[in-house]
Amino acid sequence: MSCGCKTSGDSAHSCGPKKTANGCENVNTCGNSYKLSVFDWLSNINNPAPNRCDFVEVRFKNDRKSFYKNVNNIPLHIGSVITVESSPGHDVGVVSLTGELVKIQMKKKKFSEESALKIYRQANQKDLEVWQEARKKEDGVKLEARKIAQRLGLEMKVTDVEYQGDSSKITFYYTADSRIDFRQLIKDYAGAFRTKIDMKQIGFRQEAAKVGGIGSCGRELCCSTWLTDFRSVNTNVARYQQLSINPQKLAGQCGKLKCCLNYELDSYLDALSNFPSSSTTLDTEKGRAFCIKIDVFKKKMWFAYVDNSIAWYDFDIDLVKKLISKNKRGEKILPLEDLKQPETPSQSIDLIQENNVDRFEKKNRNNRNRNNQNKPNNNQNQGQEQRQGQPQGQKKNRSERQERPSRPEKSENPNANSGNQPRQPKPQQQQPKVPAEKVKAEANPDADKAQQSNPHKKKFKKKYPPKKDKNA
Repeated sequence: MSCGCKTSGDSAHSCGPKKTANGCENVNTCGNSYKLSVFDWLSNINNPAPNRCDFVEVRFKNDRKSFYKNVNNIPLHIGSVITVESSPGHDVGVVSLTGELVKIQMKKKKFSEESALKIYRQANQKDLEVWQEARKKEDGVKLEARKIAQRLGLEMKVTDVEYQGDSSKITFYYTADSRIDFRQLIKDYAGAFRTKIDMKQIGFRQEAAKVGGIGSCGRELCCSTWLTDFRSVNTNVARYQQLSINPQKLAGQCGKLKCCLNYELDSYLDALSNFPSSSTTLDTEKGRAFCIKIDVFKKKMWFAYVDNSIAWYDFDIDLVKKLISKNKRGEKILPLEDLKQPETPSQSIDLIQENNVDRFEKKNRNNRNRNNQNKPNNNQNQGQEQRQGQPQGQKKNRSERQERPSRPEKSENPNANSGNQPRQPKPQQQQPKVPAEKVKAEANPDADKAQQSNPHKKKFKKKYPPKKDKNA
């Protein structure tokens, strides 16, 4: 048994035997099934037998629903696959609602009980096999139907194809801007597909609901998920909300104005009821001013002079009402620039520092600044050392050598305290190179004493005469 999810044609997904009020468990993943499934909040209430409702709501492919009478008192629940009466033959559908709520839905959709067809039985294995085979043919039939319509030169678009449960009839859903004469088209379809043909014209919004897609908000289209009725949307809705009349932004995937423009219309109308009319004009000493812009959220109105419409001045609606009352008494108000009060910007204290983008980089930035400040000093010191002819580092090394205490000599037998470990032959270590300055100091100890006595005495390098060129 199948619950009819994924356009009521996939029997691999089985949730029909589960008697749950909300039907399919995968209502959020089975395509648009959560738009079509209804929660029966009276499922746990046992109604009296004489007042029991014999009508059942049955869903077919996409969003097509109808009501049928359970004349044989078959035990049905949400998700049951049943075989119902049709013209001609029979059709296969899925039960979407049972109980007393069916009467409410019939009354809402103005469905008469006399025109309701009857339920034959629960679908058996043969009915399901024929039904699934018919569903597999629909994509190929749709492509072939479009080719035939294009060959006949008809300005129409075949949007969807639906086979009846017993494959005895095909319903073609199409969209067109004008009336289509499809008498020849039906003959060609009947000759190509060898079955009864039914043509139904739908609107562009119904087409978008059947096809589905992602809207500009990033979510799935409202018409293909939860919206069941389409209300008219006109450009006045956008004007009330102070939106620019841009068809690329205001139009949905159906090419019409977005249905979501109606969602906030009531809130805007309530807010605009406290505003003066947008055609309000003010008589000032400098000239007449007219309203240019209205901000519903800030409750402000912008005015500009008729002679100079470049400069705009915004005022609260309470002040505007007072100015209008003065004009009604025949008094002219002050110029707009005199009425405009300077705004004092309110400084907000950010205790958490959420608005500070560089709050994580303060420490690193301070370290970088310190390093940058030290770098030029090092360069200057190096320059001074080079000018003096003697690096500063060597002076420090000399003073350190004089202050260092003499190191104690290492013991000849380092492994004496390490137990009875075998001795390993030591590799011959190279003697460290003695710097030339130390050798000179040992050779001339008097010169070092003289240098220590006169530390400020400059050392002059010995100048050698230039070599003579023998070939000159």
